[in-house]
Amino acid sequence: MNSLYPFNETSLERRELLRRFSASAAALGLPAAYAQSVPFKKPALKVGLAMGAGSARGFAHIGVLKSLDQAGIKADMIAGASAGALAGIFYAAGFTPWQMEEVALKVRDVDVADFSTASKRGMFAGEALQKLVNEYCRGAKLEQLKLPYAAIATNLKTGDSAMLRLGDAGMAVRASCSIPGVFVPAVIDGQELVDGGLTSPLPVKEVRSLGADFVIAIDVGSKPQNNTSAGLYEVLLQSFEIMGRALTNAAASTADIVIRPDTVRYSSTDFSARKDIIQAGYEATQKMLPQIMAKLGEKALKKK
Repeated sequence: MNSLYPFNETSLERRELLRRFSASAAALGLPAAYAQSVPFKKPALKVGLAMGAGSARGFAHIGVLKSLDQAGIKADMIAGASAGALAGIFYAAGFTPWQMEEVALKVRDVDVADFSTASKRGMFAGEALQKLVNEYCRGAKLEQLKLPYAAIATNLKTGDSAMLRLGDAGMAVRASCSIPGVFVPAVIDGQELVDGGLTSPLPVKEVRSLGADFVIAIDVGSKPQNNTSAGLYEVLLQSFEIMGRALTNAAASTADIVIRPDTVRYSSTDFSARKDIIQAGYEATQKMLPQIMAKLGEKALKKK
């Protein structure tokens, strides 16, 4: 039996998940017999993850991946914007969510915060982030990753969204994370690229274009809070959050499932709360597993 849930036949966890799944399936009008069998059989669907922008709140992606992995739900392709691009590339490169958590807790701010002294176009150069990604990915190009992957950036000149699928992995993530005014724009093929969250903060359509039948969107952002009394960096990030919410909500409406970790209590600049933010992603996904499985089953039936 190809079990989606790594529990034995008699475990309380499995029985509880089955009970919750059956209730969700019944709410969707699925047959009772189907509801009893599907949770432990992998649907023949290509699952794509649309991993959203959110700066420090992006650590919640790791918790989401931990929960999905425990349930046996494996992504077949990934598209990520900004923080989602950074988390997504590790998963696409073959890191387990637990290995990703280890890296996230080990990396220091100084490892990616390379102050730019030669440019007035951003506080950070971005080269340190690029180098870090390439080191962990062992120099793999985007097209050499274990899963199809796209980093979403924004063309600074045209304002168009750019879907990066080939070439230097670190540079692609650097471009997707280049918050204007914070990072110096990245240059790829003569084009200046900045943060993908400006044009596609939740890349649902992009991951569908990679071939996903079923899209799980991970929205790690939150409604902007009244925390603008801090510095320039905080003001910039909150401004981008305000601009991006309408785009995020529109994209979320086209996904099959949207997971929204409770990140409202955490500032998008609070990199000290990594472990708590990861846990928020895990808890949000655990609550949604029955709904996710029911929707997977419903979509699988329609595909037959």
